[in-house]
Amino acid sequence: RGNDVCVDANCRRRRAGDLLCSQSLLNEMFVGQSFYICDVDPISFRATESDIAHPMTYFKRDNIELYYEDSGEDLPAVLLLAPGGMKSSIAFWDKAPWDPRDALKGEFRVIAMDQRNAGNSKAPVNGNDGWHSYTADQLALMDYLSIDRFHAVGMCIGGPYCMGLIAAAPARVISATLFQTIGLDENRDKFFLMFDSWAANLKPTMAEVGEQDWVQFRENMYGNDEVLFNVGTEFLRACSVPLMVFKGDDDYHPSSASELIRDLCSSVVYIENWKSGSDIEKSMASHKSFLMSVS
Repeated sequence: RGNDVCVDANCRRRRAGDLLCSQSLLNEMFVGQSFYICDVDPISFRATESDIAHPMTYFKRDNIELYYEDSGEDLPAVLLLAPGGMKSSIAFWDKAPWDPRDALKGEFRVIAMDQRNAGNSKAPVNGNDGWHSYTADQLALMDYLSIDRFHAVGMCIGGPYCMGLIAAAPARVISATLFQTIGLDENRDKFFLMFDSWAANLKPTMAEVGEQDWVQFRENMYGNDEVLFNVGTEFLRACSVPLMVFKGDDDYHPSSASELIRDLCSSVVYIENWKSGSDIEKSMASHKSFLMSVS
C-alpha cells in the first residue's frame, strides 16, 4: 500500500528485519516507512533506525519459541542474559545503569534474548524445569546462530545463567561478566515470591500445568542452599574462565554473592562502583577492555 509494508497476523510482533535478509537493502528500503498490522483493527507504526538495528527474530525448537536480537557482524560474539528475574528479557536492559547493546556496538556481535516465558518468548512448563532448561535454550540459540565460542554477559539472574553456561560448556565460554548477580543470603522468601508473581501471570494460559509442577519448578530454581543456586563452591574454586564481576548491593543482589565469586574463582576482575556518575563511563570502558583482552 504505497510505502506501507504489511505484516500478517501470524507475524504481528515482528519488524522489518524479518522481511529481508540483506541489512543494506533493509536500511535503504524501510527506514522511515510506514507499517501496518493485518488484523481486525489494523495498527499503523513507523519503522525507525532502532527497529532496523534490532530486528525482531525468533528461534524455534520443539514447542519452545525464543525471541532474540542479533547485531549480526563478523565480530567476537557476546550473549546478553538480561536482568528481570523470572521475567528476564531484553527490555530490562533499558532500565540498567548502562546498556551493553550500546556500549559494545561496533566492537562485538551482540546477541540478546528473552528467556523462556518472558518478554516475547514462550515454552511449556513442567515440574522437571530448572536452571538446566535455560542453559539448554541459550546453547541451542548459539548453535542455531552457528556461534561456537562466545562471551556471556549477565545481570541479576543472568549471573547464574552465565555460570550455568560455563558448567555445561566451559570450552565455549570465552569469558563471563556478572553484573550484580542474584544470590542466596537470608532472602529465599523474596525469590519464592518473585517466582510466584511470575507464575501467576502464566497460569491462566497454562491450565494444563498442575500446581505440583509449579511448586517443583520453583523448588528446582530457588530451593537449594547454594549461594548462586545452580553452581556450588567446588565449581567456583575450579572455574578458570576469565570473569568480570560488578558488585551487587541489595536484597536480591547481595554483595556477599559477588564477593564469593571474587574470593573463590581464579581469574576475576572485580568492580565495586559502576552505577552512577563518572563510574558509569569508567566501568563501560573497563568492561570493553576486559572483553577485548580475552577475545
